[in-house]
Amino acid sequence: MPLRHECRGIARTKPQRRIGLQALGSGGGAGYSAPMVQLLLDAGALLGESPRWHAGEARLYWVDIDAQQIHRLDPATGDHDWMQLAEPVGCVALRAGGGLIAALGDGCALIDEWGAVPRPFGPAALANLPHQRFNDGCVDSAGRLWIGSLTADKPKRDAALYRLAPDGSLTKMLGGLMTSNGAAFSPDGRTFYHADTPTHRIHAYDVDPATGTLGEGRLFHEFPEGNGRPDGAAVDAEGCYWSALWDGWRIVRMSPAGEPLQTVDLPVQRPTMLAFGGDDLCTAFVTSAGKNLTEGERTAQPYAGGVFSFRVDVPGLAQPMFEG
Repeated sequence: MPLRHECRGIARTKPQRRIGLQALGSGGGAGYSAPMVQLLLDAGALLGESPRWHAGEARLYWVDIDAQQIHRLDPATGDHDWMQLAEPVGCVALRAGGGLIAALGDGCALIDEWGAVPRPFGPAALANLPHQRFNDGCVDSAGRLWIGSLTADKPKRDAALYRLAPDGSLTKMLGGLMTSNGAAFSPDGRTFYHADTPTHRIHAYDVDPATGTLGEGRLFHEFPEGNGRPDGAAVDAEGCYWSALWDGWRIVRMSPAGEPLQTVDLPVQRPTMLAFGGDDLCTAFVTSAGKNLTEGERTAQPYAGGVFSFRVDVPGLAQPMFEG
């Protein structure tokens, strides 16, 4: 049997506001403890996304796509600031040489340091597709950024998944998509996970870690309609895939075979993505969305758009950095 990776001790993070000390939600599964979900930051994000843990700074980075902002938060002190951009920012990733790479409305840009003006990097692949923008993404073990787009014209199904190399070259990997999401890699880098959110399906693909070539794909998991759709995701040290369910009020942990193992209920309808962080990678940070809610929905979930955290039994994976 494979060795079980276990988290021990207490997280060193603390909520920015005292409300975070309340148990806002819980969940569990066979053999796993039910975590206490805390409100880390009452951010009021329109469309919070792309949480990234910066181990060197002990900060959480994340974006508000619709507000066109990149945020960073020190969970230990509650210090929180943000950069205002001039266009939507679908996701960010840390760079090996410092700073960030950001997938913006129609192309990517390098941000050399906090507050610096973004520098375009690579082709503006979506420049002639005004109904599309970049969305979810992640970095592979070779330092390449995998980024997908979404289309506002869903019947066209012309969104795509791309792979951006450190030299700036861009390769289209998958087409025929509506909302590219859930990008993540297995611990050995040989399996790539991807969701097309409106289809309720997550697929797994064989991938060559050296070349970044995608091989055979298979259905990994399909969620029933009406109870949440797969959005952003992360993989833990045991190779289990954690999916945030838009309109599902929860996060689900699935085995490498696609079997649901654990559910973490959340106090918000639209969790968007999670990332593992803290000095032991045993704290899950979750972003959420607060836009397009009715007055009644807003009343029922006053912390929609917030950033949440909970402890996990199995640590996450340290995320690779973009090499460009």
